[in-house]
Amino acid sequence: MSGTSLDGIDAALVDFENNKVRLVEFEYLPFPDDIQTTLQRLSKPDTLISLKEYGAMDTRLGRLFADTTNNLLVKANIPASSVKAIGSHGLTIYHAPDIRLPSDPFPFSLQIGDPNIIAEQTGITTVADFRRRDIAACGQGAPLVPAFHQAVFQHPDEHRCIVNIGGIANITVLPKQQSAEVIGFDTGPGNTLMDLWIKLHRNLAYDKNGAWAKTGKVNHDLVALLKQDAYFNSAPPKSTGKEYFSLPWVYQYFDAFSYKAEDIQAGLCFLTAITICDAIKRHAPATERLLICGGGIHNAYLLELIQQNIECPVESTERYGLHPDHVEAMAFAWLARQTLNNLPGNLKEVTGALNAVVLGGIYLGNKKGDNLAARGGN
Repeated sequence: MSGTSLDGIDAALVDFENNKVRLVEFEYLPFPDDIQTTLQRLSKPDTLISLKEYGAMDTRLGRLFADTTNNLLVKANIPASSVKAIGSHGLTIYHAPDIRLPSDPFPFSLQIGDPNIIAEQTGITTVADFRRRDIAACGQGAPLVPAFHQAVFQHPDEHRCIVNIGGIANITVLPKQQSAEVIGFDTGPGNTLMDLWIKLHRNLAYDKNGAWAKTGKVNHDLVALLKQDAYFNSAPPKSTGKEYFSLPWVYQYFDAFSYKAEDIQAGLCFLTAITICDAIKRHAPATERLLICGGGIHNAYLLELIQQNIECPVESTERYGLHPDHVEAMAFAWLARQTLNNLPGNLKEVTGALNAVVLGGIYLGNKKGDNLAARGGN
């Protein structure tokens, strides 16, 4: 899994014996600086890139995903022949599921990281390209993790809401009645605006623990301007991406450079917190417990703001069996398993698809990866 934060690659080795979910081992590979810089540029809205540059990055990421997998297997001392499949999300370059106007009726979601290379260099069957089948069924192609959240976090005696805070934030509403409808959607920016702003002003990749934001003062009038955006008040199903919630998006509402940089950071942190809480109050008012996963779990100030603006307990998913940094990578292992078992991976109530569909393409492996894993990748 490589998400909208563009920081690196998460790889989870997952055991589903007896239909239980158990993490065997985990590996994280940070992106080299040159790859991260290139990906940040390629992911900017309306960036012009050459097909050669696009193709080269698709290949390079495929190799990195394969290397990360092989390193994970060495770390776990597990041969490739013991692994049923790899579920590879890839890296999202552009997510545009709402382009359905008569003048431009071509919705799409584009991920890179060539799965042919992953299958060839690991020897393991690889399932990839999960989002486009849902879009073909008139869905948003996102979020896809709610089906996994339902499988591992739903509780018969408690209404829960799972909040995944990556670059973009999304929620999964899990009613305690097993027969009740599960809903989920992107609430808006997670870490992405905060990361972009601190990178611009302090040349840091992220605001550790929200320390810089906490030195600023939230201007609630400016936050109210940002909250006027139609996305926040639109009804689900809905999804979004960093190509929409970008610094140009902020600049269209006010001159950010007329204010103290730390105050803007504080406002962007508050915007993430309040739009998550508003979405829960509006669409999941019965929520009794909030479980947080994703990189946002490490922003103590953000969690403090969420707790201040919601009445139920706010906790890490770690207390309920899954480390918050591991959930999304594990979800794509689960989705790959669904695909190989010819089972749907989407929740049509979440994505808006016309029907539940089996997700992803299957790239067969050849199990020659045992030798590669023994050498620690290639």
